[in-house]
Amino acid sequence: MTIKLYNTLTRQKETFEPLEAGKVKMYVCGPTVYNYIHIGNARPAIVYDTVRRYLEYRGYDVNFVSNFTDVDDKLIKAANELGTDVPTVAERFIDAYFADVSALGCKRANVHPRVTENIELIIEFIQALIDKGYAYEADGDVYYKTREFKGYGKLSHQSIEELRLGNRIDVGEKKQDALDFVLWKAAKEGEISWESPWGDGRPGWHIECSAMAKKYLGDTIDIHAGGQDLTFPHHENEIAQSEAVNGKLFSKYWMHNGYININNEKMSKSLGNFVLVHDIIKEIDPQIVRFFMLSVHYRHPINFSQELLESTKNAFERITTSYGNLQHRKNSSTNLTENNDKWLSKIKEFRQQFEKEMDDDFNTANAISVLFELSKQANYYVEEQNTSEDVIQAFLDELDSLGDVLGIKFSSNQLLDEEIEAMIQQRIQARKERNFALSDEIRDKLKELNIILEDTPQGTRWKRS
Repeated sequence: MTIKLYNTLTRQKETFEPLEAGKVKMYVCGPTVYNYIHIGNARPAIVYDTVRRYLEYRGYDVNFVSNFTDVDDKLIKAANELGTDVPTVAERFIDAYFADVSALGCKRANVHPRVTENIELIIEFIQALIDKGYAYEADGDVYYKTREFKGYGKLSHQSIEELRLGNRIDVGEKKQDALDFVLWKAAKEGEISWESPWGDGRPGWHIECSAMAKKYLGDTIDIHAGGQDLTFPHHENEIAQSEAVNGKLFSKYWMHNGYININNEKMSKSLGNFVLVHDIIKEIDPQIVRFFMLSVHYRHPINFSQELLESTKNAFERITTSYGNLQHRKNSSTNLTENNDKWLSKIKEFRQQFEKEMDDDFNTANAISVLFELSKQANYYVEEQNTSEDVIQAFLDELDSLGDVLGIKFSSNQLLDEEIEAMIQQRIQARKERNFALSDEIRDKLKELNIILEDTPQGTRWKRS
Protein backbone atom coordinates (compact mmCIF):
# COMPACT_ATOMS: atom_id res chain seq x y z
CA MET A 1 0.00 0.00 0.00
CA THR A 2 1.01 3.62 -0.53
CA ILE A 3 0.54 6.53 1.88
CA LYS A 4 -1.14 9.58 0.43
CA LEU A 5 -1.25 12.91 2.23
CA TYR A 6 -2.83 16.27 1.50
CA ASN A 7 -0.15 18.84 0.72
CA THR A 8 -1.18 22.41 1.58
CA LEU A 9 1.43 23.65 -0.91
CA THR A 10 -0.24 21.97 -3.90
CA ARG A 11 -3.75 21.69 -2.45
CA GLN A 12 -4.05 18.06 -3.40
CA LYS A 13 -3.37 14.58 -2.10
CA GLU A 14 0.02 13.29 -3.12
CA THR A 15 1.81 9.97 -2.82
CA PHE A 16 4.24 10.22 0.05
CA GLU A 17 7.78 9.71 -1.18
CA PRO A 18 10.45 10.80 1.31
CA LEU A 19 13.66 12.43 0.16
CA GLU A 20 15.64 9.44 1.41
CA ALA A 21 14.20 5.95 1.23
CA GLY A 22 13.05 4.68 4.62
CA LYS A 23 13.70 7.96 6.44
CA VAL A 24 11.47 10.92 7.26
CA LYS A 25 12.57 14.38 8.39
CA MET A 26 9.60 16.02 10.12
CA TYR A 27 9.37 19.45 11.77
CA VAL A 28 6.35 20.52 13.82
CA CYS A 29 5.99 24.04 15.19
CA GLY A 30 5.83 23.87 18.97
CA PRO A 31 4.28 26.20 21.57
CA THR A 32 5.26 29.60 22.89
CA VAL A 33 5.82 28.68 26.52
CA TYR A 34 4.33 31.60 28.45
CA ASN A 35 1.38 29.68 29.91
CA TYR A 36 -0.22 26.24 30.03
CA ILE A 37 -1.18 24.92 26.60
CA HIS A 38 -4.84 25.18 25.62
CA ILE A 39 -6.95 22.55 23.93
CA GLY A 40 -6.15 24.10 20.54
CA ASN A 41 -2.44 23.41 21.13
CA ALA A 42 -3.29 19.84 22.09
CA ARG A 43 -4.75 19.02 18.69
CA PRO A 44 -1.53 19.39 16.64
CA ALA A 45 0.43 17.67 19.42
CA ILE A 46 -1.88 14.64 19.20
CA VAL A 47 -2.35 14.71 15.41
CA TYR A 48 1.32 14.83 14.48
CA ASP A 49 2.30 12.38 17.20
CA THR A 50 -0.15 10.00 15.51
CA VAL A 51 1.28 10.75 12.05
CA ARG A 52 4.73 10.01 13.42
CA ARG A 53 3.51 6.78 15.05
CA TYR A 54 1.93 5.59 11.82
CA LEU A 55 5.01 6.37 9.76
CA GLU A 56 7.09 4.39 12.28
CA TYR A 57 4.52 1.57 12.18
CA ARG A 58 5.01 1.57 8.41
CA GLY A 59 8.74 1.07 8.94
CA TYR A 60 10.08 4.59 8.48
CA ASP A 61 12.87 5.99 10.64
CA VAL A 62 11.34 9.33 11.66
CA ASN A 63 13.51 12.20 12.87
CA PHE A 64 10.86 14.31 14.61
CA VAL A 65 11.77 17.85 15.67
CA SER A 66 9.45 20.24 17.52
CA ASN A 67 10.65 23.56 18.92
CA PHE A 68 9.90 25.73 21.94
CA THR A 69 9.59 29.49 21.53
CA ASP A 70 11.11 30.49 24.86
CA VAL A 71 11.63 34.20 24.25
CA ASP A 72 8.84 36.39 22.91
CA ASP A 73 6.70 39.43 23.79
CA LYS A 74 4.24 37.14 25.60
CA LEU A 75 7.00 35.62 27.74
CA ILE A 76 8.35 39.08 28.62
CA LYS A 77 4.86 40.19 29.64
CA ALA A 78 4.28 37.02 31.69
CA ALA A 79 7.64 37.42 33.44
CA ASN A 80 6.79 41.01 34.38
CA GLU A 81 3.37 39.99 35.69
CA LEU A 82 4.83 37.13 37.73
CA GLY A 83 7.74 39.21 39.03
CA THR A 84 10.37 36.88 37.62
CA ASP A 85 12.53 36.51 34.49
CA VAL A 86 11.88 35.02 31.06
CA PRO A 87 14.01 31.84 31.51
CA THR A 88 12.12 30.99 34.72
CA VAL A 89 8.75 31.39 33.01
CA ALA A 90 9.90 29.32 30.04
CA GLU A 91 11.27 26.50 32.20
CA ARG A 92 8.09 26.33 34.25
CA PHE A 93 5.81 26.02 31.24
CA ILE A 94 8.09 23.69 29.30
CA ASP A 95 7.83 21.31 32.27
CA ALA A 96 4.07 21.81 32.27
CA TYR A 97 3.91 21.16 28.53
CA PHE A 98 5.74 17.86 28.85
CA ALA A 99 3.45 16.81 31.70
CA ASP A 100 0.30 17.68 29.73
CA VAL A 101 1.21 16.11 26.38
CA SER A 102 2.69 13.05 28.07
CA ALA A 103 -0.66 12.55 29.79
CA LEU A 104 -2.27 12.82 26.34
CA GLY A 105 -0.07 9.97 25.13
CA CYS A 106 2.37 12.00 23.01
CA LYS A 107 5.94 10.82 22.68
CA ARG A 108 8.76 13.32 23.03
CA ALA A 109 10.37 14.58 19.84
CA ASN A 110 13.86 13.42 18.94
CA VAL A 111 14.87 17.03 19.57
CA HIS A 112 13.01 19.89 21.28
CA PRO A 113 15.23 22.86 20.38
CA ARG A 114 14.79 26.19 22.14
CA VAL A 115 15.27 29.63 20.64
CA THR A 116 17.53 30.78 23.49
CA GLU A 117 19.89 27.86 22.86
CA ASN A 118 20.27 28.78 19.17
CA ILE A 119 20.74 32.56 19.16
CA GLU A 120 24.14 32.42 17.45
CA LEU A 121 22.72 30.16 14.73
CA ILE A 122 19.79 32.54 14.19
CA ILE A 123 22.11 35.56 13.93
CA GLU A 124 24.17 33.73 11.29
CA PHE A 125 20.99 32.93 9.36
CA ILE A 126 19.87 36.57 9.42
CA GLN A 127 23.32 37.72 8.30
CA ALA A 128 23.13 35.31 5.37
CA LEU A 129 19.81 36.89 4.34
CA ILE A 130 21.38 40.36 4.51
CA ASP A 131 24.40 39.21 2.48
CA LYS A 132 22.11 37.78 -0.21
CA GLY A 133 20.08 40.99 -0.42
CA TYR A 134 16.92 39.63 1.20
CA ALA A 135 17.11 41.64 4.43
CA TYR A 136 18.17 45.03 5.75
CA GLU A 137 18.93 46.70 9.08
CA ALA A 138 17.05 49.78 10.31
CA ASP A 139 18.07 51.33 13.65
CA GLY A 140 18.82 48.00 15.29
CA ASP A 141 15.89 46.11 13.78
CA VAL A 142 16.36 43.77 10.82
CA TYR A 143 13.58 43.22 8.27
CA TYR A 144 13.01 40.72 5.46
CA LYS A 145 12.45 42.19 1.98
CA THR A 146 9.30 40.27 1.14
CA ARG A 147 9.05 41.43 -2.48
CA GLU A 148 12.56 40.12 -3.19
CA PHE A 149 11.34 36.55 -2.79
CA LYS A 150 9.47 35.73 -6.00
CA GLY A 151 7.58 32.76 -4.59
CA TYR A 152 6.00 34.64 -1.69
CA GLY A 153 2.38 33.60 -1.15
CA LYS A 154 2.70 30.14 -2.74
CA LEU A 155 1.76 28.25 0.44
CA SER A 156 -1.27 30.36 1.35
CA HIS A 157 -2.09 30.81 -2.36
CA GLN A 158 -2.18 34.60 -2.22
CA SER A 159 -0.59 37.10 -4.55
CA ILE A 160 1.71 39.90 -3.42
CA GLU A 161 -0.90 42.47 -4.47
CA GLU A 162 -3.62 40.75 -2.44
CA LEU A 163 -1.34 40.70 0.58
CA ARG A 164 -0.28 44.33 0.14
CA LEU A 165 -3.87 45.53 0.59
CA GLY A 166 -4.06 44.05 4.07
CA ASN A 167 -0.77 45.39 5.43
CA ARG A 168 0.44 48.70 6.79
CA ILE A 169 3.45 50.09 8.61
CA ASP A 170 2.71 50.56 12.31
CA VAL A 171 3.91 53.48 14.40
CA GLY A 172 7.53 52.90 15.43
CA GLU A 173 8.29 50.48 12.63
CA LYS A 174 11.07 51.46 10.24
CA LYS A 175 10.51 48.91 7.51
CA GLN A 176 10.69 49.98 3.88
CA ASP A 177 7.56 48.14 2.74
CA ALA A 178 4.36 47.23 4.58
CA LEU A 179 4.87 43.59 3.53
CA ASP A 180 8.32 43.32 5.14
CA PHE A 181 8.52 41.38 8.40
CA VAL A 182 10.92 41.51 11.32
CA LEU A 183 13.84 39.11 11.71
CA TRP A 184 15.59 40.80 14.65
CA LYS A 185 14.09 43.18 17.22
CA ALA A 186 16.21 45.86 18.85
CA ALA A 187 16.10 45.55 22.65
CA LYS A 188 13.90 47.84 24.68
CA GLU A 189 15.06 48.98 28.12
CA GLY A 190 14.88 46.20 30.68
CA GLU A 191 14.13 43.44 28.15
CA ILE A 192 16.09 40.22 27.78
CA SER A 193 18.52 40.57 24.87
CA TRP A 194 21.60 39.23 23.12
CA GLU A 195 24.49 40.92 21.33
CA SER A 196 24.37 41.00 17.53
CA PRO A 197 26.00 42.86 14.62
CA TRP A 198 22.97 45.19 14.66
CA GLY A 199 23.00 45.87 18.40
CA ASP A 200 21.43 44.15 21.38
CA GLY A 201 18.12 42.49 20.67
CA ARG A 202 16.29 39.20 20.15
CA PRO A 203 14.96 37.15 17.23
CA GLY A 204 11.63 37.70 15.52
CA TRP A 205 9.18 34.81 15.66
CA HIS A 206 9.41 33.43 12.10
CA ILE A 207 13.20 33.21 11.81
CA GLU A 208 13.65 30.71 14.64
CA CYS A 209 11.97 27.78 12.86
CA SER A 210 13.91 28.34 9.62
CA ALA A 211 17.21 28.33 11.50
CA MET A 212 16.44 25.34 13.73
CA ALA A 213 14.92 23.22 10.95
CA LYS A 214 18.14 23.77 8.95
CA LYS A 215 20.34 22.85 11.92
CA TYR A 216 18.52 19.72 13.02
CA LEU A 217 17.07 18.41 9.74
CA GLY A 218 18.93 20.04 6.84
CA ASP A 219 18.16 22.43 3.99
CA THR A 220 15.17 20.44 2.71
CA ILE A 221 12.83 18.40 4.90
CA ASP A 222 10.07 15.92 4.14
CA ILE A 223 7.16 17.19 6.25
CA HIS A 224 6.56 20.54 7.92
CA ALA A 225 3.42 20.64 10.03
CA GLY A 226 1.36 22.79 12.37
CA GLY A 227 -2.04 24.30 12.97
CA GLN A 228 -4.04 25.86 10.15
CA ASP A 229 -3.52 29.28 11.76
CA LEU A 230 0.23 29.02 11.04
CA THR A 231 -0.15 28.72 7.26
CA PHE A 232 0.05 32.50 6.95
CA PRO A 233 2.12 34.37 7.85
CA HIS A 234 4.35 32.04 9.89
CA HIS A 235 4.90 29.18 7.46
CA GLU A 236 4.81 31.46 4.44
CA ASN A 237 7.60 33.50 6.00
CA GLU A 238 9.60 30.39 6.86
CA ILE A 239 9.55 29.38 3.19
CA ALA A 240 10.72 32.84 2.13
CA GLN A 241 13.58 32.82 4.64
CA SER A 242 14.75 29.24 4.12
CA GLU A 243 14.55 29.10 0.36
CA ALA A 244 16.27 32.50 0.04
CA VAL A 245 19.24 31.30 2.13
CA ASN A 246 19.45 27.70 0.95
CA GLY A 247 18.42 28.11 -2.68
CA LYS A 248 16.42 24.89 -2.34
CA LEU A 249 12.89 23.71 -1.66
CA PHE A 250 12.31 24.07 2.10
CA SER A 251 9.73 21.34 2.69
CA LYS A 252 8.35 18.77 0.25
CA TYR A 253 5.03 18.37 2.09
CA TRP A 254 3.06 20.79 4.28
CA MET A 255 0.40 19.52 6.70
CA HIS A 256 -2.07 21.69 8.63
CA ASN A 257 -4.72 20.60 11.11
CA GLY A 258 -8.12 22.31 11.41
CA TYR A 259 -9.36 24.68 14.09
CA ILE A 260 -11.07 23.81 17.37
CA ASN A 261 -14.31 25.50 18.41
CA ILE A 262 -15.69 25.45 21.93
CA ASN A 263 -19.44 24.81 22.04
CA ASN A 264 -19.64 25.93 18.39
CA GLU A 265 -17.81 29.20 19.08
CA LYS A 266 -14.25 30.20 18.31
CA MET A 267 -12.07 29.75 21.40
CA SER A 268 -10.87 33.04 22.87
CA LYS A 269 -10.13 34.53 26.26
CA SER A 270 -12.59 37.37 25.61
CA LEU A 271 -15.46 34.87 25.25
CA GLY A 272 -14.44 33.10 28.45
CA ASN A 273 -14.22 29.72 26.70
CA PHE A 274 -10.46 29.28 26.87
CA VAL A 275 -9.89 25.63 27.85
CA LEU A 276 -6.48 24.66 29.24
CA VAL A 277 -5.27 21.06 28.92
CA HIS A 278 -3.87 21.42 32.45
CA ASP A 279 -7.44 21.83 33.72
CA ILE A 280 -9.38 19.50 31.46
CA ILE A 281 -7.26 16.42 32.18
CA LYS A 282 -7.99 16.81 35.90
CA GLU A 283 -11.64 16.17 35.10
CA ILE A 284 -11.48 13.87 32.08
CA ASP A 285 -9.29 10.85 31.35
CA PRO A 286 -6.57 12.18 28.99
CA GLN A 287 -7.08 9.10 26.81
CA ILE A 288 -10.67 10.23 26.22
CA VAL A 289 -9.40 13.65 25.13
CA ARG A 290 -6.97 12.01 22.70
CA PHE A 291 -9.62 9.61 21.38
CA PHE A 292 -11.95 12.59 20.88
CA MET A 293 -9.32 14.52 18.90
CA LEU A 294 -8.69 11.55 16.61
CA SER A 295 -12.39 10.89 16.03
CA VAL A 296 -12.46 13.69 13.44
CA HIS A 297 -10.17 13.88 10.39
CA TYR A 298 -7.26 16.16 11.25
CA ARG A 299 -7.94 18.66 8.44
CA HIS A 300 -11.55 19.20 9.49
CA PRO A 301 -12.66 21.63 12.23
CA ILE A 302 -13.66 20.00 15.49
CA ASN A 303 -16.17 21.14 18.10
CA PHE A 304 -15.20 20.65 21.74
CA SER A 305 -18.01 20.32 24.27
CA GLN A 306 -18.85 18.38 27.42
CA GLU A 307 -21.66 16.56 25.60
CA LEU A 308 -19.34 15.39 22.82
CA LEU A 309 -16.70 14.35 25.34
CA GLU A 310 -19.28 12.30 27.22
CA SER A 311 -20.33 10.66 23.96
CA THR A 312 -16.67 9.92 23.20
CA LYS A 313 -16.22 8.42 26.65
CA ASN A 314 -19.15 6.06 26.07
CA ALA A 315 -17.78 5.06 22.66
CA PHE A 316 -14.29 4.50 24.07
CA GLU A 317 -15.71 2.31 26.83
CA ARG A 318 -17.35 0.08 24.24
CA ILE A 319 -13.87 -0.90 23.04
CA THR A 320 -12.30 -1.16 26.51
CA THR A 321 -15.24 -3.32 27.66
CA SER A 322 -14.70 -5.59 24.68
CA TYR A 323 -11.00 -5.75 25.52
CA GLY A 324 -11.82 -6.65 29.13
CA ASN A 325 -14.24 -9.37 27.98
CA LEU A 326 -11.49 -10.86 25.84
CA GLN A 327 -9.07 -10.90 28.76
CA HIS A 328 -11.68 -12.52 31.01
CA ARG A 329 -12.63 -15.17 28.46
CA LYS A 330 -9.00 -15.96 27.67
CA ASN A 331 -8.62 -17.56 31.11
CA SER A 332 -11.35 -20.09 30.30
CA SER A 333 -10.41 -20.73 26.65
CA THR A 334 -8.90 -23.92 25.30
CA ASN A 335 -6.57 -24.87 22.48
CA LEU A 336 -9.59 -25.37 20.25
CA THR A 337 -8.66 -25.18 16.55
CA GLU A 338 -12.12 -25.41 14.94
CA ASN A 339 -12.88 -22.21 12.97
CA ASN A 340 -9.57 -20.69 14.08
CA ASP A 341 -8.40 -19.99 10.54
CA LYS A 342 -11.65 -18.25 9.69
CA TRP A 343 -11.41 -15.92 12.69
CA LEU A 344 -7.68 -15.29 12.31
CA SER A 345 -8.21 -14.41 8.67
CA LYS A 346 -11.02 -12.01 9.62
CA ILE A 347 -8.80 -10.30 12.20
CA LYS A 348 -6.09 -9.88 9.56
CA GLU A 349 -8.63 -8.20 7.27
CA PHE A 350 -9.34 -5.61 9.96
CA ARG A 351 -5.64 -4.72 10.09
CA GLN A 352 -5.61 -4.31 6.32
CA GLN A 353 -8.67 -2.06 6.46
CA PHE A 354 -7.13 0.01 9.25
CA GLU A 355 -3.98 0.50 7.17
CA LYS A 356 -6.07 1.44 4.12
CA GLU A 357 -7.79 4.21 6.09
CA MET A 358 -4.56 5.52 7.61
CA ASP A 359 -2.83 5.41 4.23
CA ASP A 360 -5.50 7.81 2.97
CA ASP A 361 -4.19 11.05 4.50
CA PHE A 362 -4.03 9.61 8.03
CA ASN A 363 -7.80 9.24 8.35
CA THR A 364 -7.99 8.42 12.06
CA ALA A 365 -11.78 8.86 12.13
CA ASN A 366 -12.25 5.94 9.72
CA ALA A 367 -9.46 3.98 11.41
CA ILE A 368 -11.34 4.25 14.71
CA SER A 369 -14.46 2.92 12.96
CA VAL A 370 -12.42 -0.15 12.04
CA LEU A 371 -11.50 -0.61 15.71
CA PHE A 372 -15.18 -0.42 16.68
CA GLU A 373 -16.00 -3.14 14.17
CA LEU A 374 -13.04 -5.22 15.37
CA SER A 375 -14.24 -4.99 18.98
CA LYS A 376 -17.79 -5.81 17.86
CA GLN A 377 -16.56 -9.02 16.20
CA ALA A 378 -14.58 -9.80 19.35
CA ASN A 379 -17.81 -9.56 21.34
CA TYR A 380 -19.49 -12.01 18.96
CA TYR A 381 -16.60 -14.40 19.39
CA VAL A 382 -16.50 -14.40 23.20
CA GLU A 383 -20.23 -15.20 23.24
CA GLU A 384 -19.53 -18.51 21.52
CA GLN A 385 -19.74 -21.56 23.72
CA ASN A 386 -16.19 -22.70 22.97
CA THR A 387 -13.36 -20.29 22.26
CA SER A 388 -9.71 -20.66 21.32
CA GLU A 389 -6.96 -19.00 23.31
CA ASP A 390 -5.12 -18.35 20.03
CA VAL A 391 -8.03 -16.37 18.57
CA ILE A 392 -8.61 -14.48 21.82
CA GLN A 393 -4.93 -13.52 21.91
CA ALA A 394 -5.06 -12.47 18.24
CA PHE A 395 -7.95 -10.09 19.01
CA LEU A 396 -6.05 -8.67 22.00
CA ASP A 397 -2.83 -8.28 20.03
CA GLU A 398 -4.63 -6.52 17.20
CA LEU A 399 -6.36 -4.05 19.53
CA ASP A 400 -3.04 -3.41 21.27
CA SER A 401 -1.11 -2.94 18.04
CA LEU A 402 -3.60 -0.73 16.21
CA GLY A 403 -4.43 1.19 19.38
CA ASP A 404 -0.73 1.91 19.83
CA VAL A 405 -0.62 3.49 16.36
CA LEU A 406 -3.25 5.94 17.65
CA GLY A 407 -1.49 6.33 21.00
CA ILE A 408 -4.43 4.66 22.79
CA LYS A 409 -4.32 1.90 25.41
CA PHE A 410 -7.45 -0.24 25.76
CA SER A 411 -6.17 -2.41 28.61
CA SER A 412 -7.46 -1.39 32.03
CA ASN A 413 -5.58 -4.04 33.99
CA GLN A 414 -2.27 -2.33 34.51
CA LEU A 415 -0.69 1.02 33.81
CA LEU A 416 2.31 0.98 31.50
CA ASP A 417 5.57 2.56 32.61
CA GLU A 418 5.14 5.65 30.41
CA GLU A 419 1.62 6.21 31.80
CA ILE A 420 2.98 6.05 35.35
CA GLU A 421 5.72 8.54 34.44
CA ALA A 422 3.11 10.89 32.95
CA MET A 423 1.07 10.80 36.18
CA ILE A 424 4.22 11.39 38.23
CA GLN A 425 5.04 14.44 36.07
CA GLN A 426 1.52 15.75 36.70
CA ARG A 427 2.04 15.25 40.42
CA ILE A 428 5.44 17.01 40.36
CA GLN A 429 3.85 19.96 38.58
CA ALA A 430 0.98 20.01 41.09
CA ARG A 431 3.48 20.11 43.97
CA LYS A 432 5.38 22.98 42.31
CA GLU A 433 2.10 24.89 42.17
CA ARG A 434 1.33 23.94 45.78
CA ASN A 435 -1.76 22.09 44.60
CA PHE A 436 -1.39 19.46 47.29
CA ALA A 437 -4.94 18.19 46.92
CA LEU A 438 -4.24 17.12 43.32
CA SER A 439 -0.81 15.77 44.32
CA ASP A 440 -2.39 13.57 47.00
CA GLU A 441 -5.16 12.50 44.62
CA ILE A 442 -2.61 11.26 42.05
CA ARG A 443 -0.58 9.47 44.75
CA ASP A 444 -3.74 7.76 46.06
CA LYS A 445 -4.85 6.76 42.56
CA LEU A 446 -1.47 5.19 41.86
CA LYS A 447 -1.57 3.43 45.23
CA GLU A 448 -4.95 1.89 44.32
CA LEU A 449 -3.24 0.54 41.21
CA ASN A 450 -0.44 -0.93 43.33
CA ILE A 451 2.09 1.75 42.41
CA ILE A 452 4.10 2.99 45.39
CA LEU A 453 5.80 6.41 45.20
CA GLU A 454 8.89 7.44 47.10
CA ASP A 455 9.94 11.12 47.16
CA THR A 456 13.73 11.37 47.44
CA PRO A 457 16.24 14.24 47.13
CA GLN A 458 17.06 12.84 43.69
CA GLY A 459 13.42 12.93 42.57
CA THR A 460 10.34 10.73 42.75
CA ARG A 461 10.84 7.00 42.39
CA TRP A 462 8.15 4.34 41.98
CA LYS A 463 7.74 0.62 42.26
CA ARG A 464 4.96 -1.91 41.89
CA SER A 465 3.81 -3.34 45.20
